[in-house]
Amino acid sequence: MKINFKNFIKESIGMIVGCILISVALNMFFSPHTIAPGGLSGLSVVLSKVSGLSVSAIMLIMGIPLIFFSIKILGTKNAIKTLIGMLLLSLCISLTSSLSQVSVTDDVLLAAITGAILLGLGLGVVFSVDGSTGGTDLIALMINKAIPSIPLSKCLVCIDGLVVMSSGIVNKNLETALYSAISLYVIVKMIDFIISGFNYSKCFIIITNEEEKLKEAIVNDIKRWITILDGRGGYTDSSKSVLIVAVNKKQEVHMKKLIKNVDKNAFIIVSKAHEVFGEGFSPISA
Repeated sequence: MKINFKNFIKESIGMIVGCILISVALNMFFSPHTIAPGGLSGLSVVLSKVSGLSVSAIMLIMGIPLIFFSIKILGTKNAIKTLIGMLLLSLCISLTSSLSQVSVTDDVLLAAITGAILLGLGLGVVFSVDGSTGGTDLIALMINKAIPSIPLSKCLVCIDGLVVMSSGIVNKNLETALYSAISLYVIVKMIDFIISGFNYSKCFIIITNEEEKLKEAIVNDIKRWITILDGRGGYTDSSKSVLIVAVNKKQEVHMKKLIKNVDKNAFIIVSKAHEVFGEGFSPISA
């Protein structure tokens, strides 16, 4: 099997940078205030508070068995990649553990938000290079495998919710759980931003009787290619043309005005497309 060294170096750098960012967030902002924004890292922060063991040690104690139990679900290749990511993250957390003694801020809300931005940024970098550090998603996968009737998304929400609540119980302060919940929300938004960015596109699905006029206007004015499908009205049973067009966000308003000018009776569905690959857009990066 050939190894693409360019991709290997890119993924390795991404994993290292991501793990360092996560480690700084955990040690400098979350651990001092027992903020646990879900995930295995959050649970490790809580258990570290209770047991006195280091966050990195707890991550390994819980994470490694999880990976071995989930090999059948992940596959050997992905399991090994996840194990390497977890070992790297644990090493980074251990090396930056002294940061927990640095008093950056006494404002818990500020610590929760700043830590969440860093941790979300780190996870986003890891995910963008197709990496993984393991976590409670492995528990959710195993529960879903054992009980298929429980959706994976609900498993994740329940597990992260329990971790968030545990931070308040351990710290004997309900506010800690609320700060953890805020952190979890910011982390999710940061991951979305890193992976998708602000450079999203818009997808137009247009049902029209003016196919030729609209096609000509879009190609000549917006300079976008079109896919045309044959449709049929469910109520009228009449033939309709369905045009599918992807445009960048700057062209959205112009596109709506153009459609209105050509066919004011057109039926339009506009949805956000986080990623569009191909001519006129980004090349396939993966």
